[in-house]
Amino acid sequence: MAAFDRRPARPPEPTPESVVLTRRQWLAAAGLAGAGLCSPLRLLAGPPARSQPARTDPFKAPRNARYWPGRPITPERIATRYNNFYEFDPSSKTTIAKLAQNLTTRPWTIEITGLVRKQRTIDVDDLLRRFPLEERVYRFRCVEAWSMVVPWVGFELNRLIRWVEPLGSAKYVRFVSFLRPDEAPGQRNRAFPWPYYEALRLDEAMHPLTLCVLGMYGKPLPKQNGAPLRIIVPWKYGYKSPKSVVRIEFTETQPRTFWNDLAPNEYSFLSNVDPKVPHPRWSQATERVIGTDERIATLPYNGYAEQVAKLYR
Repeated sequence: MAAFDRRPARPPEPTPESVVLTRRQWLAAAGLAGAGLCSPLRLLAGPPARSQPARTDPFKAPRNARYWPGRPITPERIATRYNNFYEFDPSSKTTIAKLAQNLTTRPWTIEITGLVRKQRTIDVDDLLRRFPLEERVYRFRCVEAWSMVVPWVGFELNRLIRWVEPLGSAKYVRFVSFLRPDEAPGQRNRAFPWPYYEALRLDEAMHPLTLCVLGMYGKPLPKQNGAPLRIIVPWKYGYKSPKSVVRIEFTETQPRTFWNDLAPNEYSFLSNVDPKVPHPRWSQATERVIGTDERIATLPYNGYAEQVAKLYR
């Protein structure tokens, strides 16, 4: 697979909530309605780029237009108020935005440890200064069969991985979230093995699609969406994209993961989006688009098969 360009030729502004173009609208505007671009990620140009003045706000990052997914962006007011974050409330999505405001996100450090040559503990703001950000518009698919399209702001996780220089024995990357039951009432529920922990194979973590995310919609990442730093793996179900990360560890053996420990028959280690593999309690063949309630077909690997399917052959 050819490597993706790291930034567009002309950096556009992040898309505001009110600017939402459908695939057909954009193709018509670009004069490509009959071009037959059928692959979800072949619609690479996205909405037309617009020039912007120089900015000092790192979250007003240039959009990498190669990753436009060909679907309308979910309005910000919806994407920041409808989500799972069991640390705050395991039973409701709509209360999390309020409850999460109790989380202290500054200061915030990330420990990077395990099988690396350069173990580090870095403040999230130092991380922000070290790695320039870009905006990528990705599909986001929950295992509960609902989906969004979100403009994330971040940088490729592989850049952080190369910075700490994994040893040849490192095969997996483990992520651990915060543990603060005084700030996160859901963590007082002892039915769950807090803190949250997830993991990827090293080749998955190194893939150009995998992001360290610090913002969305041109703003810092909201607390309810995983501030100040989360991981986004767009071809996997959402629980494989851990929020509010405080520790990244490199291991030789496959780490245990939170949901696989709780219900191994429902949540696999890989958890790639697959319409042909149903969840034991519901079908994955279709998904509900949050914001419109439209029911659409689920795509293999969430529409990113061309980029990632070869990882699993």
